[in-house]
Amino acid sequence: MPKKEPKKFAIIGGGAAGFFSALTLSERDPTAEIHLFEKRNQWLSKVKISGGGRCNVTHQCFDPKTLSEKYPRGSKELRAAFHTWQPQDTIDWFAQRQVQLKAEADGRMFPTTDDSQTIINCFLQEAHKAKIKLKKGHGIDAISLASDGSFLLKINGEKEVSYHAVCLALGSLKSSSLEHSIRKFGHSIESLAPSLFAFNVNDSRTYGLSGLSVPNAQVWVDSPKESQTGPLLITHRGMSGPAILKLSAWEARKLQEKNYHFDFSINWLAHMPKNSIIEALEKQRIENGKRTLKNTVLFDFPRRLWESLLDYANISPDTTWSQLSKNNSETLVQELTQGLYQAQGKTTNKDEFVTCGGVKRREINFKRMESKLVPNLHFAGECIDLDGITGGFNFQAAWTTGRIAGMAMAE
Repeated sequence: MPKKEPKKFAIIGGGAAGFFSALTLSERDPTAEIHLFEKRNQWLSKVKISGGGRCNVTHQCFDPKTLSEKYPRGSKELRAAFHTWQPQDTIDWFAQRQVQLKAEADGRMFPTTDDSQTIINCFLQEAHKAKIKLKKGHGIDAISLASDGSFLLKINGEKEVSYHAVCLALGSLKSSSLEHSIRKFGHSIESLAPSLFAFNVNDSRTYGLSGLSVPNAQVWVDSPKESQTGPLLITHRGMSGPAILKLSAWEARKLQEKNYHFDFSINWLAHMPKNSIIEALEKQRIENGKRTLKNTVLFDFPRRLWESLLDYANISPDTTWSQLSKNNSETLVQELTQGLYQAQGKTTNKDEFVTCGGVKRREINFKRMESKLVPNLHFAGECIDLDGITGGFNFQAAWTTGRIAGMAMAE
């Protein structure tokens, strides 16, 4: 009997989701011939720069429901998917390959080496062990269906090659050459918008304060009911930090419609009820009437920001607490709890940059990460219309969708 040819699989995209799809497929079907394509000359480029070069692999959140709430788009579908593969599975997978992860105070998880190269080396070693054919610098120009249901890939403008199944792990579709092919298969694509970006702010209240941070701020665009909280960082261009990045993710489409020129509010003291702040000011007036406001920094507030807000509220730094008028006190409370700022554009955070939008989720079976329109066509990662906030959630979505796609392809 002639020897049966192994099935050939193409995984397009050499990032987190692509590698995890390929490694899972190989693990489940060691006979599979797997070709992993990357158009650039670097593997795992986003892994390399993530977390300032440390790689924020996942997040220490092990409940699928709670975890799914960190995704502005894709929450419902991912909640079910996380029952198949969640952060504990990711931690165990790396541990089995001698890569230990550690959690930081905010729940983000990094390799204990604090070096993203550790993750990259692990993937490359596993891929070589599994004899996955790594095709770096190979751009896929188009994908089409053959009459027998196989896929024909046009690679680097040359002849077409046939594959039994394909997984598209393309990352953002922003600059993808395959959007046309995806649409030809009948799929529709939700419009793309940047997510996870810093705000450009030119405001006298933040002049000279670059590098200063507040541990727990609340920020919102239209309503405090739709606010985000977390650390806020003043930068030389404006504002960043988890609170701002989370807000940019949840409001990605709204801010795009506003062309990134919009008003937003900041409560610098998110951990304190407003009436407690008012009471604290009144207590100072009674107990420390002779002290100047400048020399009484309350609430563990950064001194330079406190002085800047006093100045903006037209309160002389030499004003004593007993001299603080009711109007000035109200203005100060307003500045502390709902100061209004203007954003005049966005600054993309290279290591956190994510695109919302992509292949419509309703056209994908999330139990297999397979197209509902074309059998054996799978999707994983950011090319789907799903995205998470900052903190390791986007990589976790890549591991989860990549794992499910790889398992389904192996069946």
